[in-house]
This record gives sequence, structure tokens and C-alpha cells, in this order.
Amino acid sequence: MRICRVWSVCAAVLLTSGLSTIASAQDPQPPTREAAIQQQEAEKAKHLKPYELNKAEKFLNNFEYVLTQGTPSFHPFLSNAYSGGGFALGAGYIKHVSGYNYFDVRGSYSIKQYKRAEVEFVAPRLFNRRGSLSVLGGWREAMEVGFYGFGTDTSLDDRANFGFRRPAISAEFEIYPTRRNFVLGAGAEWSQWKLQPGTGSAPSVETVYTPATLPGLGAKTDYLHTQGTIGFDWRTSKGYTRRGGYYGVTVHDFSDQDDVYGFNQIDYEAIQHIPILRETWVISLHSRVQTAYNKDNQQVPFFLLPSVGGGHSLRGYTSWRFRDMNSVLVQAEWRIMANRFLDLAFFYDAGKVTAKRSDLDLNGLKSDYGLGVRFHGPFATPLRIEVARSREATALVFSSGAIF
Repeated sequence: MRICRVWSVCAAVLLTSGLSTIASAQDPQPPTREAAIQQQEAEKAKHLKPYELNKAEKFLNNFEYVLTQGTPSFHPFLSNAYSGGGFALGAGYIKHVSGYNYFDVRGSYSIKQYKRAEVEFVAPRLFNRRGSLSVLGGWREAMEVGFYGFGTDTSLDDRANFGFRRPAISAEFEIYPTRRNFVLGAGAEWSQWKLQPGTGSAPSVETVYTPATLPGLGAKTDYLHTQGTIGFDWRTSKGYTRRGGYYGVTVHDFSDQDDVYGFNQIDYEAIQHIPILRETWVISLHSRVQTAYNKDNQQVPFFLLPSVGGGHSLRGYTSWRFRDMNSVLVQAEWRIMANRFLDLAFFYDAGKVTAKRSDLDLNGLKSDYGLGVRFHGPFATPLRIEVARSREATALVFSSGAIF
């Protein structure tokens, strides 16, 4: 009897366990996390559609393409005919004649009525990318150029204006004969400077000076300008770089057909970019010394004297503010990469001009400081906007190229 009872209990347990197993097998199981994710993705896939860019995103994408891929056929041209002409507007058209070689026809007009028209042929990758050639022909007119006298001891009240018209044809060639950053350059230019009375609020220059007191006043001079450069250049590019440097000397010869205003000039230039924090910060340094030499009994015309002042040198002073036979310029910038096509920069400039080469030192420098933004691509800086403060003024600078 006991055995029968034991078997009855065992049978009941097994039957109950089997029924529970069958019931649990028939109950729906909750989905796993992986299955839930797959189900959600399948639901989303039913409603997918391409992302539509808004107007701001389309503009930024197009702007980035111009910076990184190069200039389109029709392009803006913001370069002035001469420094000091104010904001300029213009346009150009590029026609490629091969994979890299192209013609660029362009022109601009500034708020001070400076005019510029030119055509340029560029071959940027000659001799297996070791050389470049540029041939340029054009015409420029500027009628409100300031002249403040000689030296740095002048006042803004000394300003007199002059104008000029200048056709020119030039060719520049540059080659890297080795792969160790050694660079040689050569150039030749024919130009005709025809001086005109100045316009604007300041008196015209011929009402203040005479040809005896101001060499070149009222001149019409034909120049053959030749130059040669030797240096070392290991920057990424001239138009935009975050590392490397340039150290070079350029010798100029200005030959006047009439042997009246011929002269020589030597430029010494040094540039160094010091990257910090993987190039997100850069300390950029620049120095330049220019010295002019009279030829025989000839004179250097006042409008071609070495100078400092304006958006490419002393940015807190008006363009061509200081002129004389010699000039020295030193500049320092702290550049901060905001994103892939925008940099911020804090800068300091100092410089002066002198009548004697022996006075080319760091005493008595004129200086300024300021803040700027640069819109750039990997190899070019199409727009530079800066605010500079000096003892004379606060200047707003618009430029279509790198400062150095």
C-alpha cells in the first residue's frame, strides 16, 4: 500500500510539472533587448527620407567648397587697385586650359573710385611641381593716395593727395631646384606711372610741393623693373599655413628710360610659424627691412619709396602713412583655430622709416595692436577682417589675402 501511495504522489508531481511546462511554453515570452532594437529600427526604416539642408547649411557648404576645392569659374574679386582705396567689389572669370593652368580675367571698383582691370595666366605646377609661372597684364587707377611727407615725424594734417594711372605687363617665375625648401625667384615688369592731381578732402600734392622739393611730382615714367629672390621656404603654402617659415632676400632694379628716377632696392624678409597644441594655436612672427639706393645722379620718386602703414604692415595707421629711403617692420600674431575654415588672431605691429640706413633699429617704432578673423581654406585666405588700434586712429581692415 505504501508503495502504491508513493507511486501516486510521484505521478501527481510529474503530471503537475508537465502541465506547468506546457503552460509556460504556451505563454508569450517578452522580447530580448536586441530584438526590441531591431524592431525599432525596422519601424524607423519605414519612415526614412533624405535630410534637407537649411539655407544657412547650404551657404556654409558652398563656402567651404570654394575654400577647399578652389575658385569656381565666376568668382568674387575683392582686391583693390592700390592700398587705401577702401572696400572694393569686383568679379573674375577663370578659364582652365589644362588640368592646372588657367587664365583669370578680373576687375574691381572701390568706394574711393579706384579701378583695376587685368588678365593673368597662371601655371602653378611646372617641372614636377617644383616651379610656377605667372604672366599678368593690366591697368590701374587711383586718385586719392595720401602723402604725408618724409619720415615718421609727420602729422595727419600734413596729408596731400595724388593720383596715378598705371598700365603694366609682368612675368614672375619661381622654382624649387631641390626638395630641401630652397627657392629661387625671378621677375620682370614694364610699367608706366603717370601722376595725376589728387582728389578728396586733402589738398592735391602739387599745391603743396614742387618738383624740386618732391622727386617724381607730375612725372610720366616708364620703368623696366627686374627682380631676383633667393630664400628658404618650408610653409604649407603662401596663402595659408600653420607651420614652417620663410627666410629670403629680394633684389630690385628699377630702370627709368629717361635716366631720371632709376633706383635699386633690397628687401630682407623673415617669417616663422610656431605651432602649439597640435596646431590649434600658432605663434606667427614676421620681420621685413627695405632699403633703397639711388642710381648715379638719379632720384627715387616719392610714390615708390619704402613705406609702412595700412592693412599689410602697420594696420592701425592709414595706408602709406610713413615713407622714406628705408623701412623696418616687425609683426607678431597669436592665431587660434576656431574651426576648419575660421581663425581668430590677436596681433601687434611695429615699424618706422628712416632717411639713413644706419638708423634702421628698434628705437622710436610706431606701433598698433588689434584683433582679426580670417576665413581660409587649406592653401588660401580669401577674406581677412581686422580691427587695429594705434595712437592716431582705430582702423577697420578688409583684405583678400593673408597678412604674411
